Amino acid sequence: MNEAAALPVSRATGSSFYLAMRILPLRRREAMYAIYDFCRAVDDIADGGGPFGQRLSDLDAWRGKIGEIFAGRAPEDVRNLVRAVRRYGLKQEDFNSIIDGMAMDAAENIRAPDWATLDLYCDRVASAVGRLSVRIFGMDAKTGEALAHHLGRALQLTNILRDIDEDAAIGRLYLPREALVHAEIGVDEPALVVADPRLPRACLEVAERARSHFDEARRIMAAEPRSVVRAPRLMAAAYRLLLDNMVVRGFARPRKRIRVSRLRMLGALLRYGVT
Repeated sequence: MNEAAALPVSRATGSSFYLAMRILPLRRREAMYAIYDFCRAVDDIADGGGPFGQRLSDLDAWRGKIGEIFAGRAPEDVRNLVRAVRRYGLKQEDFNSIIDGMAMDAAENIRAPDWATLDLYCDRVASAVGRLSVRIFGMDAKTGEALAHHLGRALQLTNILRDIDEDAAIGRLYLPREALVHAEIGVDEPALVVADPRLPRACLEVAERARSHFDEARRIMAAEPRSVVRAPRLMAAAYRLLLDNMVVRGFARPRKRIRVSRLRMLGALLRYGVT
């Protein structure tokens, strides 16, 4: 049986992270698929169309399921996640942080949080995923946590800039309040903000913050063995390309959605020296 045939079916197929996962050795790849599927499951709850209370209840059910995994009473439907937890020493607190981040979306529609709240959100929904991932990649704990901190925030801020219009359509606005104030935008109604001609100024402030995190993540990875950081290098390269392309395009309407194709991801792979 070849490696592809041995892999469990995962929702990762077709995602922007799929190529980065595919370059991992089999066992690490399986573990990353399990993490991805967990993240998609709780994200679907947070983004579901049901009442806020029901979404929070469903997330609490997942919190209970994670607790059962670490108590040695794991249900059969999360056996792949159990295997990843045991094999790589994943931490319960990181899974709970991800759920806490999803609960921030499930409790209410976020609108122009301050930078501190946005940073907490990024830590929970992105950097916590990174903390799980770096253990699977095999990184040293201290260095891995530093990478997770910076790369997670870089990726999430890039996502926020990419999804401005889609988020506004469902009543959400993740751009920080301070950036809006600097751009002289005094409202937090998503539909009004995304139509405001001053919006690009706020977006560029967020883009600069993302770039600083990308730069720090790249510095950290440059000091690590390439074999350990191949996957995060590729993720960083693809998303940095996406961010740079959005800045070149600009953030004024109409904002044509930018995607990074697999071919461009491969080009980024070569450009950033991932071999």
